[in-house]
Amino acid sequence: MKALVVIPTYNELENIGPLTTALFRLPIHFDILVVDDSSPDMTGHLVAKLASGEPRLHLLTREKKEGLGRAYVAGFEWGLQKGFDIIVEMDADFSHRPEDLVKILEGMKTADFVVGSRYVAGGGAVNWGLARKIISRGGGIYSRLILGFPLNDWTGGFNAWSKETLRKIDLLRVRSNGYSFQIELKYRALKEGCKGIEVPIIFEDRRVGKSKMSLNIVLEAFWRVWKMRWLKP
Repeated sequence: MKALVVIPTYNELENIGPLTTALFRLPIHFDILVVDDSSPDMTGHLVAKLASGEPRLHLLTREKKEGLGRAYVAGFEWGLQKGFDIIVEMDADFSHRPEDLVKILEGMKTADFVVGSRYVAGGGAVNWGLARKIISRGGGIYSRLILGFPLNDWTGGFNAWSKETLRKIDLLRVRSNGYSFQIELKYRALKEGCKGIEVPIIFEDRRVGKSKMSLNIVLEAFWRVWKMRWLKP
């Protein structure tokens, strides 16, 4: 089955080269699509240069920064059009460990989607402050209580989806764009009866660069979870 790893970028010049190198060293076959929002630091130019010597690396450039959710939707649509069977979401900043991709793709042999989970046995997060831990863990518990499905890691962004699941979700209906985007994708998939499993990952705080987490992103997630509760099938 053809797998594609979608990596959104905005000013990730220092990370994207080492990350793609580390990923391509893994003993599994997949392609990478970098979705770059015209980064001022020339991230896209570096990816284009790297892609000229690596046929499994692709670049999708968007004219402006429109948020994480819109970047992923663009990457998903690209992957579906190109005939990929599995599409993976992954951060560009090494917070998602390349080696955990192996477990996530292995899980897709028995599931419609796989969540790289910090909150199952063997999973966890390192180098986080107390506030970040409370937001992440609290957001997951909050989502689980309101949405009613027994998923542990609602907010994590290291996930894999089958092409059939993404089509059932209907990406054009997805309204969230920030922190809540991951919650909405999982909820829509579960509402459609798709089978999801969680595999343990270790989440590490970014190595270089500045976190893109903000209060507005957290607040968006807070009220959008209530709107999701009343989504029609």
